Amino acid sequence: MKGPYVQGRPGGRFVYLSWGTVDGSGNFTMFRRAKLMLDAVPAKVLDAAERTGLLVGRLGLTDARGMTLCARVVPPAIIWTAGSTD
Repeated sequence: MKGPYVQGRPGGRFVYLSWGTVDGSGNFTMFRRAKLMLDAVPAKVLDAAERTGLLVGRLGLTDARGMTLCARVVPPAIIWTAGSTD
């Protein structure tokens, strides 16, 4: 997997989901982030995403304590699908 937002080495690629605030001037200040681990995408889903051009990760935005989600995110905390955002 490659792209402008994909980071990490092969076998450990991920994208960040960043939490932050935007001030009145439009400046973003990050305060927390989560790594959505792409190596945890099931092979069938990844194949379908390559065909359709769309990979979707659905996840809750808070952890068990009600805080914004952070750290490494893998299934079952994220459900990967391909081809539709519905």
